[in-house]
Amino acid sequence: MADHGQSAGPSAAAIGRRRAAFAILVVATVLAMLALMVRTLSTDGIDMVDGLMLFALLINLPWTVIGFLNACFGLALTLFARDPETTAAPLARHIRGDEPITGATAILVCIRNEEPARLRRNLDAMLGGLIASGAAPHLHCFVLSDTNRPEIAGAEEALAADLALRFGSRLPVTYRRRPDNPGFKAGNIRDFCDRWGSGFAFALVLDADSFMSTEAMLRLIRTMQATPTLGILQSLVVGMPTASAFARLFQFGMRLGMRSYTLGSAFWQADCGPYWGHNAIIRLAPFIAHCHLPRLRGGRWVLSHDQVEAVLMRRAGYEVRILPVEDASWEENPPTLPEFIRRDLRWCQGNMQYWQLLATPGLLPVSRIQLVLAILMFLGSPAWVGMVTLFTIFGVLSPTPIFDPLYGTVILLATLAMVFAPKIASVIVVLLLPEQRRAFGGAPRFAASVLVEVLFMATLAPIVAVAHTVFLCGLPFGRTMGWTAQLRDDQAVPFAVAWKRLWPQTLLGIAGILWVGVLAPWAFPYLLPFVGPLAIAIPYAMVSASPDLGLALARLGVGRLPEETAPPAALLPLALPAVVANPGPPALRAEPAAVER
Repeated sequence: MADHGQSAGPSAAAIGRRRAAFAILVVATVLAMLALMVRTLSTDGIDMVDGLMLFALLINLPWTVIGFLNACFGLALTLFARDPETTAAPLARHIRGDEPITGATAILVCIRNEEPARLRRNLDAMLGGLIASGAAPHLHCFVLSDTNRPEIAGAEEALAADLALRFGSRLPVTYRRRPDNPGFKAGNIRDFCDRWGSGFAFALVLDADSFMSTEAMLRLIRTMQATPTLGILQSLVVGMPTASAFARLFQFGMRLGMRSYTLGSAFWQADCGPYWGHNAIIRLAPFIAHCHLPRLRGGRWVLSHDQVEAVLMRRAGYEVRILPVEDASWEENPPTLPEFIRRDLRWCQGNMQYWQLLATPGLLPVSRIQLVLAILMFLGSPAWVGMVTLFTIFGVLSPTPIFDPLYGTVILLATLAMVFAPKIASVIVVLLLPEQRRAFGGAPRFAASVLVEVLFMATLAPIVAVAHTVFLCGLPFGRTMGWTAQLRDDQAVPFAVAWKRLWPQTLLGIAGILWVGVLAPWAFPYLLPFVGPLAIAIPYAMVSASPDLGLALARLGVGRLPEETAPPAALLPLALPAVVANPGPPALRAEPAAVER
């Protein structure tokens, strides 16, 4: 591995000790859970069905256990470390926040068939803030379009021309459109690298729905300038305040889960951190030289490019790190269940391509593990569905109990505790700290939001697991998702759309209820948490997409985020419905910075 100067953190030996300790804890916990499962299933010996259920559990355990341990590490750092951020990510010590911007930085806005009005809204605020900061002489905005719909392309060109007219004399704006999209988003960025990359030190990568405050963008640039060993620096991306009921509840849960999880993972992943493909900054010279994605069998392009680029950057000797704190870096989440599933299946297809990349020469061991975990993240769904199916069929037909109820209850509670550990850790922190309770709307409102979100996610999880399973079963037969524009605006989901997308879940849920209800009513409490949500998948999709319900939740403060209690100045120009509907105490509202245009 090449040496590129002073490291951004502890020594390699110290990081190695952290990882070894974490690995021991993971292996020990997985073995303990497997032993508990063996005891649970051994009422009449271990047969082939039991073996299949054990294998299914083994597929799910790595993600479950790692999430649990990340939460434990993150909670410990939050409660006991003097400065949790710099303990987990020491590179944060390298900047004060007032260093001059000297590195030429390209701001890459990657779009494909997106709504131009949203892009205008976000870029107006971000470019205006950067100009007001005084950093604009070292910045250049590139709007990189892969749009293939002529009417949207025309609107993009008009938007780019307007941006160039208003901002171009102080912060240049360049628009480029490819009529097709070879290589998908990675190909879009590679085209920029081939044309203009040599003229810049860094590239700040944004999606169409990305929004970052001026301070957050400059913090990434300053950290890159101060740390020459850094190849990729990822900000912690959180959901933007929304009035969509589905997105609102989903991102409230993600906000809780990601806090402790990211802090804990940054502590042991260290220089092998994640790259999520947006709201991040990359060092262009090594990216251009070392992160060219390989073509897969059959000439296919890599769909989930970000993690592959991260492991290639590490192979080249540069660090990949995350700033594990909420730092005014936002994205918009899918507003409806069908859109959420569509995005998830695209990621699923992309992650399954990693099978072909596991043997890539020169990858670090942690990098290979990360690719394996990315695969297991989606294989866990059919494993879970398979385990429940085996229990439903053979548990009902077996003349004797197939598991010990006492141990079965213990393993169920242990699994639930580990699954919810990242959120539980953040709930503990919020309830312990008065300023955190106020930020989330007060303890009663926060507790109500947590309860609603738990019910929301308990319903969502089986529906998504079946969607993954159906898609993965079709993948060997040529089913694909491709790269299409995401619908980002709040919208109702008609019955016809819900039925088209969710009929497998609905029929499976109804069949499971009838099967158990007729043949084994005793098993109903065990299976209802799985088959019940499936049976109501269609009304769940329709109700959770209701714009009226979303606005009502925003007004009531259910799923309230800190940005709604005290809206930051960066968000005010966006006039977000969730912030307007629930503005918070006037004294807490920040004033927007004046920007000369």
